[in-house]
Amino acid sequence: MAIVVCPNCGTKNRVDESAAAQKQPVCGRCGAKLTVASNDHPVELTDASFDRFLAEAGDKPVLVDCWAAWCGPCRMLAPTIDVLAKESAGRWIVAKLDTDANQRTAARFRISGIPTMLIFKQGELVDQLVGLQPKRNIEARLAKISA
Repeated sequence: MAIVVCPNCGTKNRVDESAAAQKQPVCGRCGAKLTVASNDHPVELTDASFDRFLAEAGDKPVLVDCWAAWCGPCRMLAPTIDVLAKESAGRWIVAKLDTDANQRTAARFRISGIPTMLIFKQGELVDQLVGLQPKRNIEARLAKISA
């Protein structure tokens, strides 16, 4: 069983991961489609789910890629973010935040240029990288915070 926070209303939902592979899970409160988090892909965050997600991450560092669909450098960084999620081996959690669709959270963290990567530890912002970064730089920052 996994606990999945609804991106629409923020409700916590219990989802059977094996059943989710065969049938699309939906939120028990509002009916929105749920994405079951896996280590293979970044978790999609919204204004509604952002704080709760960070709170549930516990001690693990969280990398949040702040991006927009129209941004060329963001699209160039996306494969690197996907690889970081796949290779995390439980050391950290990788998430994405579409700044166009989630302007409240983007404003709260003063995202003025994208891509911006925010790194959180125990729900607190501890590091930030702005612009297109090589994988080794992002990994080094995450490893430093994981230690």
